[in-house]
Amino acid sequence: MAMATSPHTLLLKNPNLTPLKNSIFNNPITTTTNTNTRFNLTTKPISIKCAATSQTQTPIQAPLQTQSHQDRVFNFAAGPATLPEKVLLKAQSELYNWRGSGMSVMEMSHRGKEFLSIIQKAESDLRTLLNISDDYSVLFLQGGATTQFAAIPLNLVNPNDTVDFIVTGSWSDKAFKEAQKYSKPSIIWSGKSEKYTKIPSFHDLEQNPDAKFLHICANETIHGVEYKDYPSPKNGLLVADMSSNFCSKPVDVSKFGLIYAGAQKNVGPSGVTIVIIKKDLIGNAQEITPVMLDYKIHADNNSLYNTPPCYGIYMCGLVFEDLLDQGGLVEVEKKNKKKAEILYNAIDGSNGFYRCPVEKSVRSLMNVPFTLEKSELEAEFIKEAAKENMVQLKGHRSVGGMRASIYNAMPLAGVEKLVAFMKDFQATTSFGISASLQ
Repeated sequence: MAMATSPHTLLLKNPNLTPLKNSIFNNPITTTTNTNTRFNLTTKPISIKCAATSQTQTPIQAPLQTQSHQDRVFNFAAGPATLPEKVLLKAQSELYNWRGSGMSVMEMSHRGKEFLSIIQKAESDLRTLLNISDDYSVLFLQGGATTQFAAIPLNLVNPNDTVDFIVTGSWSDKAFKEAQKYSKPSIIWSGKSEKYTKIPSFHDLEQNPDAKFLHICANETIHGVEYKDYPSPKNGLLVADMSSNFCSKPVDVSKFGLIYAGAQKNVGPSGVTIVIIKKDLIGNAQEITPVMLDYKIHADNNSLYNTPPCYGIYMCGLVFEDLLDQGGLVEVEKKNKKKAEILYNAIDGSNGFYRCPVEKSVRSLMNVPFTLEKSELEAEFIKEAAKENMVQLKGHRSVGGMRASIYNAMPLAGVEKLVAFMKDFQATTSFGISASLQ
């Protein structure tokens, strides 16, 4: 006769096993906040406390919500980045059983009526947000924006065709290097010599008269440089990587032949790449183009040629709904400008304690890089900010310093708390340094 098994009988068989009484299923994880920060610059520690409150957007009611929004940090990561709490809680409430279907979105057939309704609404809402005309196809793809570095020349030009690149940072430089494999790219302007802190005057650009397209990166995530207007190609098309500022402000899509963006900055989780392309550009791929990089394959199959990143597309759809609920991208841009203004004013008003290297006229509303006058304090800044529940402020490994990414979903309260911390850090460390010199 078989004996019923229980945790206690397992313990009898193997006394080294211990009951999982601290399992997360029995005891929800809680977090504690250390509101006192300390700087070891004098013989006596100095403690500071941020003056700003850390309240975030009011969450919607969700039946599966188990933790307070106060348990969450302010996440300044460049991507994957923070998502709206309202969206996360909505997804949480629908995770187990999507709208009475008896399935999670993660379990649905991508060809079933349930998921078709999800992807179709996501596309419709995105078209509304950006006023995308029927002259353009909207594709939900995989592989990140980096895969598009190859897909774009493979689909738009022949191997011996000339294409122009403006290189304003690391990402446009990587796009240029990849295009060398499938076309004849030419850098018509580069900001490398000035450490990628500027964007050129469009009047001074010497474009190749036979270039098939002009490629730009609308916002350089690493260096914090953003186009405020866009150049017009003398011939050919304008192609833009908009990964870091996609859906952060209105854009006249009709100026572009192709726009592409990784979702993980402003509109969803990693795994989804969005391509907006004029329909008359589709269908001319080079013979060597892999089937998964051929825009015609994806357009003809409404982004369902193979299994797409279904759950990521669902999350993007929730974000699009949220952006529309906020009043669309005109209202979203107003909020983003306000957040950026507060942060840049704090940097510029610090008497050189903090510095942003980017030319003021092209500073990004999304990614704010800054350094400390005394670079040896930067590690301390990042560590103490983390104690105040502000994380991912370390600059990209290629440039150092700090970087605060303040995408759509970063609430105003997060920027206000960061600025309050910056001012307290400056006051405390300046006092500590002065005291140590006495």
